[in-house]
Amino acid sequence: MRKDYDLGDVVELKKPHPCGTNAWTIVRMGMDIRLKCTGCGATVLFVRSEFERRLRRVLKKATPGA
Repeated sequence: MRKDYDLGDVVELKKPHPCGTNAWTIVRMGMDIRLKCTGCGATVLFVRSEFERRLRRVLKKATPGA
């Protein structure tokens, strides 16, 4: 999969979070990617390959300069 996501983007994963929401904000990128749940604020850390496997689509791109 080509990289089509960036820091601050809101993404949708294949499985929803237990709180019921399926939207996550990317808060850290490197060898691994940290996501923050938009519903409850919980954070999870994925290895990049695992994140790309679970990624369904980018819901909202981050605003430039934010």
